[in-house]
Amino acid sequence: MTLFTTLLVLIAERLFKLGEHWQLDHRLEVLFRRVKHYSLFHTLLMTVVAMAVVYLLQRALYGLLFNVPLLIMWILLGLLCIGAGKTRMHYHAYLKAAARKDSHACDSMASELTMIHGVPPGCDEREYLRELQNALLWINFRFYLAPLFWFVVGGPLGPVTLTGYAVLRAWQTWLARYQTPHHRLQSGIDGILHVLDWVPVRLVGVVYALLGHGEKALPAWFASLGDRHSSQYQVLTQLAQFSLAREPHMDTVETPKAAVSMAKKTSLVVVVITALLTIYGTLI
Repeated sequence: MTLFTTLLVLIAERLFKLGEHWQLDHRLEVLFRRVKHYSLFHTLLMTVVAMAVVYLLQRALYGLLFNVPLLIMWILLGLLCIGAGKTRMHYHAYLKAAARKDSHACDSMASELTMIHGVPPGCDEREYLRELQNALLWINFRFYLAPLFWFVVGGPLGPVTLTGYAVLRAWQTWLARYQTPHHRLQSGIDGILHVLDWVPVRLVGVVYALLGHGEKALPAWFASLGDRHSSQYQVLTQLAQFSLAREPHMDTVETPKAAVSMAKKTSLVVVVITALLTIYGTLI
């Protein structure tokens, strides 16, 4: 059921998911605004409660009406947790602004896209566009590939593990947008996601390495296996940049488009590999 649900969710997300209506991040904001204390304990407690609610709901629906309600629940939860409808709108707004050379609108949309990790101060245009590429690659990982990983790894409990990751992602995004860096540090969210992203970053990274310059990318990927200090963002984007080495970094429209095109290609490869492994696991 995991493979069938995943394919349905990805198709529906591409065709119909626009804006933030079908996005868990938006739905949780009303709860996040009520949080007054920021700590690692509260972050973990909030995540565990969300996972427990989904687990109990799944248990209640199991075996009911030939599991049709359970399948619907899996699909709806997948739509809420996988996909970046609002961020996609920011990306298209950036492209439109860049096409008409509206620097103010470009900067506004770029700040939304690079909100989690930001842009280093004092960087030139080439470095700025490279960071924008990196942000788009990371968004694709955070909203598509990492949730897909936890959904598949969870197996029969896929909705539970998917919900846990999506809640943590939403919490980090909300803190980055509305709270101070000190509150974000107190919450411990970056440390938790650093651990949870370690394996999926390496799995996605090897796809980027194989799609790019193997003579440079593969040694960098092997080196990342023993790297416990670099952020997962740095590891993933460094490997992805090997695949983008031939793309220009001076065009405000084509440069981000190249990153999105590469991210889509990588997502397709990951989905195909996941499907083949799932079918193989079912047959043996």
